[in-house]
Amino acid sequence: MFKAITARIKGLFGLFWREVAKFGVVGGVAFVIDSGIYLWLLNGSMAGHPTKAKIISAVVATFFSWIANRYWTFRHRRQANVLREVTMFVIMNGVGIVIAGACVYVSHWVLGFESTTADFIAGSVVGLVLGTIFRFFAYRFWVFTEELDAEPGFEDDRKLLETDPQA
Repeated sequence: MFKAITARIKGLFGLFWREVAKFGVVGGVAFVIDSGIYLWLLNGSMAGHPTKAKIISAVVATFFSWIANRYWTFRHRRQANVLREVTMFVIMNGVGIVIAGACVYVSHWVLGFESTTADFIAGSVVGLVLGTIFRFFAYRFWVFTEELDAEPGFEDDRKLLETDPQA
């Protein structure tokens, strides 16, 4: 029984690591896009509007993220119904943007941390971490939902989820 459970855990880890690694790369690039635009806006035309600046930068990074995740990270799971997929992606990212915006709002307006550094940490560190955790699982289970078995070389991944550990 212990061997079966160990094999299943190893299999499940292997099932997710590919997507997690790619998701991390896409997220890193999106972070650079988001942070760069956010800091540019904070030091420019939106100096007094950190929450709006965060939302704008997140929307731009989100567009990049959808393209990269659709055609690279979850390419084997993308849906044939692009309209449904993009709608779900926008909804899930809307929640992620609300998470980041709420972190900035609470930090800036409730806690009184009004510096650019504090706004950046609240939105692009705390908000990003919380939003990223939510986004990965949302993409994985609600946005890119086609069967895993379609990717060559990983045809048996679905069996890992259905194996009885008692066997």
